[in-house]
Amino acid sequence: METAVKTKWNIDQAHSSVGFKVKHMMISTVKGQFDSYSAAVETADDNFSDASFEFAAEVASINTNNADRDAHLKSDDFFNAAGFPELKFTSKSFDGSTLVGDLTIKETTKEISLDVDINGVAVDPYGQTKAGFEMSGKINRKDFGLSWSAVTEAGSVVVGETVTLVIDAQFIKS
Repeated sequence: METAVKTKWNIDQAHSSVGFKVKHMMISTVKGQFDSYSAAVETADDNFSDASFEFAAEVASINTNNADRDAHLKSDDFFNAAGFPELKFTSKSFDGSTLVGDLTIKETTKEISLDVDINGVAVDPYGQTKAGFEMSGKINRKDFGLSWSAVTEAGSVVVGETVTLVIDAQFIKS
């Protein structure tokens, strides 16, 4: 019986982004991203039908283009970056369009699903084989202990509970 050899693909950070968006006061959307992260995929073939994904982000690298908001997100009210410096995702299954895995934020691990578009595999001008993915999904931030909440004088919630994850990932074949 032959054992399939797995190929490792590492994230190409120059051509990737790990972002999120959430409603602010229920009238606008605030976007952010993690600037420091790692990710890898292992697969037996270039169609990624059996792929396993791993991802980790440094919480302190959160960036919403607002220093005060970023400091609040890193505080105990949200991520507690000092106590929990990393969030992680480890896949359980991938069928080519739905990626299921465990997301850990702070002390909480929950199974989530991400919709995935595989944009294809190509060789760049330097001879490197690359694969591109677009991933998206939604989580309830309160499920992960990100429960800070406030209400405006008019009764609007300041930060929505639903967070949309938006990941554009390009991987380089090792």
